[in-house]
Amino acid sequence: MLSSNERKNLVIETGIGEYERYAIKTHFVQVGENFADIIEKYVMPHYKEGDIVSCSEKIVALCQERIIHRRDMKISFWAKFLSKFASHPSHGIGVGEAIKMQFAIDQVGLLKVLWAAFASAVTKLFGKKGVFYEIVGMEVSGLDGFYDHVWEEYRDIGILIPENPAKVCDEMNEKFGIDMMIVDANDYGQELLGKGSSLNKIEDKHLLEMIKDNPAGQGRECTPIILIRKKA
Repeated sequence: MLSSNERKNLVIETGIGEYERYAIKTHFVQVGENFADIIEKYVMPHYKEGDIVSCSEKIVALCQERIIHRRDMKISFWAKFLSKFASHPSHGIGVGEAIKMQFAIDQVGLLKVLWAAFASAVTKLFGKKGVFYEIVGMEVSGLDGFYDHVWEEYRDIGILIPENPAKVCDEMNEKFGIDMMIVDANDYGQELLGKGSSLNKIEDKHLLEMIKDNPAGQGRECTPIILIRKKA
C-alpha cells in the first residue's frame, strides 16, 4: 500500500492545487543498473494517468555510471589550501572538503576556481552566497557522494549529475507513458534538473512546490522516487 514517508506530509498545497506524494521504496540501486527496469518494477504497478514521477538524480546517475572514485583523485596543494576557507554545508559535500575542491579544479581549471573563490569571498561581505558555484557551474555544485554519514556505500565514490536528464524523462515517457522529472532535492533545497516534454504544461516553480519539503526524505529510506497525484 502506498504511503508518505515518516514525518512527511502526504498532501501539499501548491499554486495549482493540492497534491498527494507517495514514497516509492526501491532496493539500494547499484552502479550500472538499468533505469527503465527500476521504473517498470517499482513505479508502473502504481502509476495512473495524470500522475507525476519525481526521481532523485542519484539513481539516474548511478544507472548511467556517472561516478568517480576517490582512488583516482590526486589532491593538490591548491585544493587543500582553498578548501580551508570554504564553508562546510550541513548536508552533502561542499568545496570545504578538499576532494570536492580538487574536482572543481579538474573540471574548470585552477584559474577559474581562484577567481570563483575570490568573488565568493567579496560577495559574502555583502550577504550574497552561492557565487562560487555560480561561477564553476552545475557539474561541480551537483557532485554528490564522498561521505559516509548517511550512506557508507558513498564514502569512496563521487556521484556526478545525470547526463541529459530531460532526455531520460522523455525516454521513460516513450516507453511507459509516464510524466517524469529528475530532481536534486534535500531538506535544505530543491533543484529541477530535467523534466519530460509532457510536463511543459506545468511551470517549473509549481513542480518544485510539489516537493518543496523533500518528501523522499534525507536518510536511508530508500525512497528515491515519489509518485505525485492531484488530490481528488
